[in-house]
Amino acid sequence: MKLSFYGGAKVVTGSNYLVETKTTKILIDCGLFQGSRFCERHNFEPFPYEPGEVAAVFVTHGHIDHIGRLPKLVKAGFRGTIYSTPPTKDIAEFLLLDSEHILREDAEKRGEKQIFSTAEIEQTLEQWAGIPYHEPVTIGDIKVELWDSGHILGSSSIAVEAEGKRIVFSGDLGNSPEPLLKPTEYFDHADYALIESTYGNRVHEALDRRRDLLEDAVEDTVKAKGALMIPAFALERTQELLFELNDLVEHGRIPRTPVFIDSPLAIKLTTIYQKYSSDPLYFNKISLDLVRSGDAIFNFPGLTLTLTTEESKAINNVPPPKVIVAGAGMSNGGRILHHERRYLSDPKSAILFIGYQASGSLGRRILEGTGEVTIYGEAVPVRCKKYTISGYSAHADQPQLLRWLSPLRLSLKKVFVVQGEENEALGLAQKIRDELAIAAEIPSPGTTVVV
Repeated sequence: MKLSFYGGAKVVTGSNYLVETKTTKILIDCGLFQGSRFCERHNFEPFPYEPGEVAAVFVTHGHIDHIGRLPKLVKAGFRGTIYSTPPTKDIAEFLLLDSEHILREDAEKRGEKQIFSTAEIEQTLEQWAGIPYHEPVTIGDIKVELWDSGHILGSSSIAVEAEGKRIVFSGDLGNSPEPLLKPTEYFDHADYALIESTYGNRVHEALDRRRDLLEDAVEDTVKAKGALMIPAFALERTQELLFELNDLVEHGRIPRTPVFIDSPLAIKLTTIYQKYSSDPLYFNKISLDLVRSGDAIFNFPGLTLTLTTEESKAINNVPPPKVIVAGAGMSNGGRILHHERRYLSDPKSAILFIGYQASGSLGRRILEGTGEVTIYGEAVPVRCKKYTISGYSAHADQPQLLRWLSPLRLSLKKVFVVQGEENEALGLAQKIRDELAIAAEIPSPGTTVVV
């Protein structure tokens, strides 16, 4: 069996792994490269394999860096079936349509052809099948099974068995326990493992601590009569934040102040969370009990959802203090840029980062202390307060990643550390060698190994 690393190697994004036997080829994920322009140019390049020869794609979860090139794959001749959990397919429809718009604008700026159109998205969804956790699928001589990775709604780790070998793909692992979803499941044996390393060299704050830090950021900004800007990913991060703010408001831990969710995509994705919120296959007991008691866990007094452009602009008419949650999560586009242009220079205001900020992104530059940024061609000084809460990451930290590998330590021949910047991957790989005594490798892009 051959395993090739065509994305997610020495970078966080672009997850794309080819598994080959003598008779069958399947892919695990087919995501967009995101972050810097250097990364994103890869989205325009041809696939390094023949899409028409791929029998199936198994998708770990709905983030665009794991699904974003699927319509391009279909456009290039892929006619097999795409498999994931049902929530992942629901999420993918919204995210792919949103991504198509952004990619089309990017292609026009570059003077290149767009990567795919809405027609290819429709075809992709027609080829997509939803399957539950732990229902094995056989493709040729390969057997595949999805396990709950605890990362976002419907997210999966994937076990692949063929030719007497078992490879497990972590996908993105969750920061368990988390407020909404069931915890990460653990494999008990495998010959090889691919493990993500987004936070491979870091340790998150505890769950209670992150809620306290959120409370402090809101209270301090309200007291200063400023605007608290929260760049948030539309998927999972915004829903977690709504759940946490709901709890803080209902228990009187933060003052009543206007809260705006200024992201049409996040609002649409929240309806998917509401659709599955009473399903014990995905949600944990705490959130299920709240829903059954009649608590609207994604709504609370003072919350305003702004779908239209006019509603978004009207936020400017509401004087601070106020809280504005908007995409994109790394400040690399979306409505958050309008609010940052307005309030980054205000010493009374603050920006709170609750998610990963990729190297080269505007969010990363602000977080690292740059004194000035350019937004829509305008130089904007950064004078506001800055907060960061890594505990709100949907990704596992180093101890959680090691915990996921630990039950496999007696059977694993090698671990491939993927989906992380090089420093994070190196830190995790060394810990795997030192603490678990397992061989760990950081594959380079395009590497093929025989397992």
